[in-house]
Amino acid sequence: MDQRHLNHKDMVNYGSYYTPEWLVDMVYSFLEQKIPRLSDYYILDTSCGYGGFLRGEKSAGADIDETAIRTAKNLSPRHVCFRQNSLSHISRSQYQLDDNAKIIIVGNPPYNDTTSMIRNKIKQTRFERDEDVSSRDIGVSFLLSYNKLRADYVCVLHPLSYLIKKSNFESLGAFRKNYKLTDSAVISSGAFPGASKTTCFPIIIGFYERLLCGMDYNYIASYKFKTHEGKAFTLEQYDTITRYITKYPNHKKVGGDETVAHFYTMRDINALKRAATFTSKENRNTIRVTKFNFPYYCYVDVFKEYIPHIPYYFGNSDIMINNEIFSELKDVFVNKTIQKHPNLHSSVEVKKSRNDGATALDAYFRTLLGEHYVG
Repeated sequence: MDQRHLNHKDMVNYGSYYTPEWLVDMVYSFLEQKIPRLSDYYILDTSCGYGGFLRGEKSAGADIDETAIRTAKNLSPRHVCFRQNSLSHISRSQYQLDDNAKIIIVGNPPYNDTTSMIRNKIKQTRFERDEDVSSRDIGVSFLLSYNKLRADYVCVLHPLSYLIKKSNFESLGAFRKNYKLTDSAVISSGAFPGASKTTCFPIIIGFYERLLCGMDYNYIASYKFKTHEGKAFTLEQYDTITRYITKYPNHKKVGGDETVAHFYTMRDINALKRAATFTSKENRNTIRVTKFNFPYYCYVDVFKEYIPHIPYYFGNSDIMINNEIFSELKDVFVNKTIQKHPNLHSSVEVKKSRNDGATALDAYFRTLLGEHYVG
């Protein structure tokens, strides 16, 4: 169901993109496969929208959006629905549940990174949150709230970046310490009506179990993520460019006399898709490139051209590299970059490559991505 009552600005600020029924079915298929006595549990969606995730006899939903919760009550009159801010004064009593109740939390909680530049001009609304679930991203706040409710299981949709970006993973705090991802499927954000179709990012349907051991980043790095399209990957199977260069301004560490070029700040693959690379002028958002690491920045510059061959599920990953093969092809990458940015020619020495540039680059990226190469 689409949220017809919300305009674009409200959709962004609520972080609200309602879930197609086939994705709700996927969530329930996880529950049915993983939990033998599903009927023993109380199913709760604390950001329920129109109530699409509410199934079974013991289900309840809550939402801060008054129109949404009114619609949910009309569509599912047998379910209990609460109009409230689920991130404030968090407790089981909010949902008329006692300490002994067995709880499964389902749904598609809002996500809205207030520090992101994307749609930043219309991000205005701020909702009150308990201090111990406060985060720059409202979706992380919801995951933290599930821990406060001591849910036995959690099966929700959220950006894959919460797990694969180490800083985001660390921000999961008490949730990652008490829950473990034991099953999942990765889908594209393009599956949601109203979401951007030009720069899709990966969303995970994550099935989490409350366990004393929780999970650390090493667990996530070795976890085999499976996509809806039948592909699979782990983070540890790829080396990344962050081992060889800095992604952020380094003016205090690198002197002007060492600098041969300037490069814009970079983040993940999707951010590179939108960003510029080399620039002739230095500013507070540029990186000082030295002669030693110049070829690696050329690598990033060329990598940007090959982003159309990279699947959506790597969109929030760091830029991958096979350094062994790249070391043999550095001249090809450097020459390709200088063709695009002739002003760099005076700063660095250009060596004639023995390889056919276009053929060598195509072969490199096909080898790097393997079965994940799109094209």
